[in-house]
Amino acid sequence: MPRLEPGNTAPAFTLQDQDGADVSLADYAGRRIVVYFYPAAMTPGCTTEACDFRDSLAALAGAGVDVLGVSPDEPAKLKRFAEQEDLTFPLLSDPDKTMMTEWGAFGEKKNYGKVVLGVIRSTVVVAADGTVEAAQYNVKATGHVARLRKQLGVDAA
Repeated sequence: MPRLEPGNTAPAFTLQDQDGADVSLADYAGRRIVVYFYPAAMTPGCTTEACDFRDSLAALAGAGVDVLGVSPDEPAKLKRFAEQEDLTFPLLSDPDKTMMTEWGAFGEKKNYGKVVLGVIRSTVVVAADGTVEAAQYNVKATGHVARLRKQLGVDAA
């Protein structure tokens, strides 16, 4: 499975957010964005990661970084997740996993020692010029956002 590498051009996408609105990579032209991929809304690890991003949103925005979350969940589930956890950044729905596959965030992974096909918890930082600045795959939900903030040079809020 191909994975994105620093210097690659981030693949274009248009997906629906939790409100049913189309969101495209082009909407963020000239902005630095973190695109993170998670397996399922309202599960413990994904909730931890989403809330960590929520709690870091002001500091990231202050550093000129926007955040997008992507999962295979339908917009209605994403809306419930956003409301339940007070998530104020776009959560994008990729039910056919096309974007996840193009970005290297869907494929074979190990789950309890077995190789399965699924969403690979991943984070890609896209620079303002649309190129990949960093790509991290198989990240842990807990502590990931803090490590990412440090990598991006965003001080603790």
